[in-house]
Amino acid sequence: MIRARRFVILSSLVIQIMRSKSETISLLIEPGIIAVVRAQKPGQVLPVAEALIAGGVMAIEITMTTPDAIAAIRDAREKIGDRALIGVGTVLDANTCRAALGAGAEFVVTPVCRTEFVSLAHKAGRPIMLGAYTPTEAQTAHEAGADFVKIFPADMLGPGYIKALCAPLPHLRMVPTGGVDVQNVADFLQAGCAALGVGSSLVSAKILQDADWPELTRRAGAFVSAAREARKMY
Repeated sequence: MIRARRFVILSSLVIQIMRSKSETISLLIEPGIIAVVRAQKPGQVLPVAEALIAGGVMAIEITMTTPDAIAAIRDAREKIGDRALIGVGTVLDANTCRAALGAGAEFVVTPVCRTEFVSLAHKAGRPIMLGAYTPTEAQTAHEAGADFVKIFPADMLGPGYIKALCAPLPHLRMVPTGGVDVQNVADFLQAGCAALGVGSSLVSAKILQDADWPELTRRAGAFVSAAREARKMY
């Protein structure tokens, strides 16, 4: 009986924090910093998430390169799902996409243009970000129904490339990933990006190795401040 009651309580909690797709999209866009977490071990995911939340970053993408990523996503959703958006990244096949959604991932990110993932995410009521590098790939992702287009790797392209894409393709919600740092946040956002995927310049290997959560909170706060200041300018 006690176990049954606990299950009901947990189920009610999960239902309470199930956001609509449109609500999730709004939270990804504001403040627009999506932390890309490539944890070295599963036990790092929760303290990393807590440090990011303390700094104002709510969108947390747990990549499939994290050991036991599916279990980590499920655990994070149960423990901090009321305070953060827990998504999955580096999704490369349909089975992984299904498993992550089943574990509670609130958004799906893939570095490649796998259009068949769109129906899986939307059936679960979740937004999806398909990867693209060229204008053709970006438009293909959009036409397939992707809610966002992940421009990857963005470090070799830069804000100028985003601005050039926006001219003929202003309907795209672009999210550059790779090469985004606190110094170029404003440049990317003002070029027309909907949000930014931020990896090692935020959640660095050294921070993970040293468990330096105060530094992670400081960096998260700096990124959020930079994003909000940039949005005031346009």
